Amino acid sequence: MKKTPLLNIALSRLVASLGHGDVVVIADAGLPVPKGVELIDLALTQGIPDLASTLEVLLSEMQVQSHVLAHELLPLPCPALLSIDRHADAGNLGERSVMSHNAFKELCQQAKVIIRTGECKPYCNIALIAGVTF
Repeated sequence: MKKTPLLNIALSRLVASLGHGDVVVIADAGLPVPKGVELIDLALTQGIPDLASTLEVLLSEMQVQSHVLAHELLPLPCPALLSIDRHADAGNLGERSVMSHNAFKELCQQAKVIIRTGECKPYCNIALIAGVTF
């Protein structure tokens, strides 16, 4: 049995397969998934799981070099943004880049995978750029 909090087989396999610079998107329930990009769908119902808890568990195994947000998320106070800011302040997310939501959707075309959550707040998405531990 694994010792880390991440129990989902698909997510654990994903982290083990990442290379430096790979893009992993944790998405709200409404973000479109581009053709050809793998989807890991965790959504059960509105809010379950939320982005904050998904990010927390994924970070237990994933090394992140940087992250990307849509600037439309920043003026919206929400638990997801508070969680993202807390992890950024702790040094778990590397440097932040901000772009328009339309540019974020274009970035999703380069993603190795999109992880769909039950998050139902507008623009509540984060792209994680994989780092290395050495």
